[in-house]
Amino acid sequence: MNKKDYYEVLGVSKDASSDEIKSAFRKLAKKYHPDVSKEENAAEKFKEAQEAYAVLSDEEKRKQYDQFGHAAFQGNGGMGGFDFSDFDFSDIFSEIFGNGFGFGFGSSKQNRKTKGRDRLIKMNLTFEEAVFGTKKNLNLDVMEECDECHGLGGFDPKTCPNCHGSGYVSVEQRTLFGSFMSRSVCPTCNGNGKSYDKTCKKCRGTGRIKRNKDIEVTIPAGVDTGNQLRLAGKGEASVNGGSNGDIYLEFVVDKHPIYVRDGNDIYLELPITIPEAVLGCKKDVPTLYGTIKLTIPAGSESADRHRIKGKGVEDVSYKRKGDMYVILKVVVPKKISKEQKKLFESLSKTNLEDSSFDKIKKYIK
Repeated sequence: MNKKDYYEVLGVSKDASSDEIKSAFRKLAKKYHPDVSKEENAAEKFKEAQEAYAVLSDEEKRKQYDQFGHAAFQGNGGMGGFDFSDFDFSDIFSEIFGNGFGFGFGSSKQNRKTKGRDRLIKMNLTFEEAVFGTKKNLNLDVMEECDECHGLGGFDPKTCPNCHGSGYVSVEQRTLFGSFMSRSVCPTCNGNGKSYDKTCKKCRGTGRIKRNKDIEVTIPAGVDTGNQLRLAGKGEASVNGGSNGDIYLEFVVDKHPIYVRDGNDIYLELPITIPEAVLGCKKDVPTLYGTIKLTIPAGSESADRHRIKGKGVEDVSYKRKGDMYVILKVVVPKKISKEQKKLFESLSKTNLEDSSFDKIKKYIK
């Protein structure tokens, strides 16, 4: 399914600030909310705006989207889209409509299921692993839902006696300007509105337990330092029954002994001798995909560049390969024999027809 660009949906530029993104979403939410809008396809446009805001308002997800587009969230959301069902819009909706507007946004944030915490993990790759892709085993400790109490933290639930099921308690704060009442999350039930007669011994009431896991990760070909890969649902368990968070792998790629990578292009410095530069030659050149013969024309100089099309790195998103550039470096020998010295002395008498020499001669006194 063709999906509209998230920036286009919100009507902002790709370098828009977080405040600009929030402001754009506020306007669209007011315009297309199904309970207030009379426009055709308002519900569809409202959902589209919600999805765009859920991605672009999150720094990690926005970075992922900028790198890979909608493909970053493939397999999440049914049709290759981002699943924003766990995203909490209550704060921004309460700003727009107020807590009592009637959309259900005034309910306790703690009473709704929230997504577990995401994790960012650095992963080192060799140059070849990044270029050709690989499979890696990721060993890590994660907090998972307790299988004994199913994430509740206890047994035999009852209404919390401290907050009477609201999840909040009122606190009086005294300041120089007088006393103020404020609401805070109930410390007894942690905002759930329920308490338990019997605490789960396995998780000690937290609802989560730490487990060591091995996860096999497929690294696609063409990734580079700074690129991220999202492992959906492999992060921390939710504290109140929501979906698991995600793991983001950020790659750090080792340098190669002879290749230099610039985006999807590869650069190689190829040393040649003075006779090879003067007379021309054929040289074996190692590429990422095997050795080729490169013809060096007569009269070549250091820094001359030869392009070998399609011998670069495969683009991680579009599967097109970059190019390879061979940069010539004429090597001057440090030691020569007597016979070689005579040859060079003979060559030094050669008349070099080069305008750059003529320019310098004008200033020699």
